[in-house]
Amino acid sequence: MKEVSYVVVFPTIFSKNKIPQLISNIKKILKIRNQEFKSVKRDGDVILVDSGDPVFSSSAINLLFGIEKVAIARQVKNDFKTIVSEITSIGGNLLLKGEKFLVKVEGYSKGFFTKDVEIAATSSIIEEKSNLGARPGTEENYDKLLYTYLTKNNAYICIFIDKGNGGITFNSPKQNTVCCVYDELSAVSCYETIKQGFDSKIIICYRKNSELMNLVKTINQIIPRLVKEKITLDFFQIKSRSSSTKDYAIFLNTIIEIMLHEAKTNNLTFVSLGFSPLTFSQNISEFAMKNIFQNDKLPLIPLSGVDSGLFDDAKEIGLESQIPKMSNAIKMDFKEIPKISEKDVKTALKTKKTVNVTVGPNNVHDILDSLEENQ
Repeated sequence: MKEVSYVVVFPTIFSKNKIPQLISNIKKILKIRNQEFKSVKRDGDVILVDSGDPVFSSSAINLLFGIEKVAIARQVKNDFKTIVSEITSIGGNLLLKGEKFLVKVEGYSKGFFTKDVEIAATSSIIEEKSNLGARPGTEENYDKLLYTYLTKNNAYICIFIDKGNGGITFNSPKQNTVCCVYDELSAVSCYETIKQGFDSKIIICYRKNSELMNLVKTINQIIPRLVKEKITLDFFQIKSRSSSTKDYAIFLNTIIEIMLHEAKTNNLTFVSLGFSPLTFSQNISEFAMKNIFQNDKLPLIPLSGVDSGLFDDAKEIGLESQIPKMSNAIKMDFKEIPKISEKDVKTALKTKKTVNVTVGPNNVHDILDSLEENQ
């Protein structure tokens, strides 16, 4: 009988009460990525995906938010002897000569403790794989993790396990927002907005055509997280000024006005800010939030609780080389908040270019070509 490997999805603690929505998102992302599957169903606190190609399917699923980790695993009955035997067989075959390994078992156990399984499986692997010279490691020091998760009826012995992106299940708040990408920090903010579960309308603001390539490359890393096959992007060009802090504040204020216009046009409740009092000085954040409230919209501040994890998310969307630039931007101090230039806003709104994107491998060139055609 052919052994079947499943994709096992572990929701984050914030998504455990949103598993039906996460299952729906998994089905959508697999269809978008042209991955065949027989079923996607719940088994206790995990989601089990019976897929034609577990490797490619797990990669597609791991684009989603609301996931702690994704594994490729074999399913056996939740029975002590069976579990120990399978960990020894499957886990032992994953070991290389001289490696230190750690057997980790979590989940629902009946009639035994998970620690008992860990000890028994470790001893069995040492005995069965003595020719490899493999030896047990510790929580702090090991070469390979042999992970098993138990549900009420089944045990999943993991062949491969990958860390998820965390966050909350996409579209679980059932709220829409507009977010704008105009530099590296705003791109991370947009990423964080989606990570917090919001269905986001993305607009792109730029000053010079030379900025478009990098902005579109970054957008290309973000749009697959929206769990949509077709996405509409709107581009606005804002009058170029000097690189002074004051002119950058004018640039930000113009962006807020454009976002408010788009929120009203598309009947969106939230406006997602690309900065917060933790990244820029408090006065410009307060000015922006007050403006949003006065326009009967609600500000969303995805960077309100940022820490060094901000830079991890930057790496996730291909901005690793731009981290020093982001660090410099965070240090900007806006002592004076200039008035909003209605002329700049009206001029920028007239430059609007809309690009419809079918999510795929050639998005960067497709988007840039569409922008050239709209010139």
